[in-house]
Amino acid sequence: MTGYGTASTNAGTTKYTVEIKSLNSKFLELSLRIPKNFSDKEFQLRTECNKQIERGKVNLSIMVEKTDATVKAAGINTVLLKQYFEQLKAVSLELNEPSGNLLQLALGLPDVVRFDEDSVSEEEWKTVEKTFQEALKNFQQFRADEGAVLENDARYRIGLIQQNLKLIEVEEPKRVPVIRERLDTFLSDAVGRDLVDKNRFEQELIYFIDKLDITEEKTRLTTHCEYFLQTLKSADANGKKLGFISQEIGREINTIGSKANDANIQKLVVGMKEELEKIKEQLLNVL
Repeated sequence: MTGYGTASTNAGTTKYTVEIKSLNSKFLELSLRIPKNFSDKEFQLRTECNKQIERGKVNLSIMVEKTDATVKAAGINTVLLKQYFEQLKAVSLELNEPSGNLLQLALGLPDVVRFDEDSVSEEEWKTVEKTFQEALKNFQQFRADEGAVLENDARYRIGLIQQNLKLIEVEEPKRVPVIRERLDTFLSDAVGRDLVDKNRFEQELIYFIDKLDITEEKTRLTTHCEYFLQTLKSADANGKKLGFISQEIGREINTIGSKANDANIQKLVVGMKEELEKIKEQLLNVL
């Protein structure tokens, strides 16, 4: 949900610039920085952002710049200026610091110099609104371009998970002979080969192997991966849905790992977890 869009318009002696930036957020958190004479348009701007941006921590700035440098100050608040100057002078004497630029410093303090803020005409607002819409369009295009990159990355990583799943299917049948041999060796060393009840051994072995069966997990994992890829194709905002599917994918991977009882399968499971974590990180940036 990161995004950036900006647009500028020159209208006579005035330049209007609109900038929109966003970071990840579960909800829409909108912060506006606009001139005071545009304050009555804030609701309209918020409504449009709510409609088009949906989610993200968004900062919207509107800047007005007089290109001919003829901005006229409404006046200097001399009372406040004197108060600032006297306070700065007292501090400089107390600290034994030079006081040569105190007046210049006081002039830069808040509310000392006030500027004329003319009311916004309908023509001027139309110019600003057009600039805002252009910035918003650029912002959405930025998001779309980034989304395409994230989609390709997610497809690639789901593909790696599917590849590892196929390798697990190759390794899975090799577990039974290894488990049989390991248990047989253990019992022979513990009680002696001649004292082992072969029928009981086979029954217990079947029961043990059945508890390690991962057929259902593999089937569900395959289904979840296919559903994830199918959801990626949708034009709707499915970031949260993809997040839920990734949780289900993780659940099946973890279960396969806990039932693996095999070093090679565990290595493949670790690789799948690594790719899934990268997918989850990227999903934080998907609407």
